[in-house]
Amino acid sequence: MQIGVTVRNMGPESTPSTLLACAQMAQALDFESIWITDHIAIPPDDAEGSGGRYLDTLTTLAWLAGVTEDIQLGAGVLILPYRAALPTAKQIATVQELSGHRLILGVGVGWMEAEFKALGVDRRQRGALTDATLEFINRCFSDDVVVANRQPLLFKPRPPKPPILVGGGPQYALKRAATWGDGWLPMANNPEKLAPAIAQYRALTERLGKPAGQVTVMARLPMQDPGRTAQTLAQFEQLGVDRVVCAIRYASIDEYEEELNLIAQIIEK
Repeated sequence: MQIGVTVRNMGPESTPSTLLACAQMAQALDFESIWITDHIAIPPDDAEGSGGRYLDTLTTLAWLAGVTEDIQLGAGVLILPYRAALPTAKQIATVQELSGHRLILGVGVGWMEAEFKALGVDRRQRGALTDATLEFINRCFSDDVVVANRQPLLFKPRPPKPPILVGGGPQYALKRAATWGDGWLPMANNPEKLAPAIAQYRALTERLGKPAGQVTVMARLPMQDPGRTAQTLAQFEQLGVDRVVCAIRYASIDEYEEELNLIAQIIEK
């Protein structure tokens, strides 16, 4: 099982110097991947923790690709209904190409009503928009010639498609992940509660005749209790989870380093 970690692309921790230090630190400690989140339009009354400061997800991943060498770069998650399909597919292909095929594309449908309103997108259509965009992205990475709005076009560069992991709860995300994605990306801290959904996801992929997709779990582990953290990671691995992304809270580079070292020590034992 692979272990990834988050870095903050929001709030005061998202300065170039802090991002650079944290990303390179995670790479030096041999974590498999670093992950960032996605918001475009935070309203003033919902800015706690970030102050409304968010760096764009794909732009930030492109920048991180240039300051790291081999660590995987994860979007956790890119909200597809916020974005036009063709420019987004082009950005995804560009990051994948220039990073040396290190992108892991977590995607989601979004939830914040104010954000949809600011973008002029009907929140009620977010599921349908996500499915349509996923279908288009998959087509883009399967052929040099793609048809968009009845117009054939060349989709180049066309690097290997990054793994697409669909985020969200089991009710809707499992079918979407099995149909359009290469894996499921839930948020969960309790392995026991996750077990039935993983079994359901595996059954869905089998029914569709597809390979069993990846399961990546984003979790805030109880780092104050190393024994419990080690047990939780072992339980995730026993369930067949492919990757756990440890959500890290920090206000400084020193705090981030302390958390990384603690996770590394737990993994080594």
